[in-house]
Amino acid sequence: MARWLQQCPHCGYAAPDIGRAHPAAAEAVGAAPFRALIVDSAHPPLARRFLAWAHVLEETGALHAAAEATLHAAWVADDLGKSDLAVIWRQDAVALWRSGPALDPEQTVRVIDALRRSGAWSDAANTVEALAATNPPEVVAQVVALERRLIAAQDGDRHTLASALPPPARRPHVAHQRIARRPDGIWTRLMRMFRRS
Repeated sequence: MARWLQQCPHCGYAAPDIGRAHPAAAEAVGAAPFRALIVDSAHPPLARRFLAWAHVLEETGALHAAAEATLHAAWVADDLGKSDLAVIWRQDAVALWRSGPALDPEQTVRVIDALRRSGAWSDAANTVEALAATNPPEVVAQVVALERRLIAAQDGDRHTLASALPPPARRPHVAHQRIARRPDGIWTRLMRMFRRS
């Protein structure tokens, strides 16, 4: 995760590539809230980098991307055993997702997982039921079923996506693998999304 974002040592601007700044980034970086954020020693340095990127994204209207960056800060807090910060940042991420455009089923699963991990049991349960009522794709439905069970048990721990999905019917031999990369399917996107959640 330390390599996911670059950060300017002078102004504190953080992004996947600081060489190509968002046009509105200069204004966001120069504002007092951003300046206060990057010097807040109560937050771990790597988390501050993700929060700085989230702040710029939020200021420029990219709310769903800001939610993802804020969730990454929560992952940093998890790794450092700072569960209080992880809860706050997950709740902030949920607020950002919900403030943006309508969520697709995969994004809604992210919201559910963030709610569950932050102990917002009632909200998580209501969101699970609302998503289940939309008849989501089968892969999403399997993850929703796992989230429903975890919420009922008030289990706020990490779980892998593999625990929601059935094992493959057979394991192909290494010689059967294709060399060419196929486009990412819904399984691949969900696996990538939940690799750290």
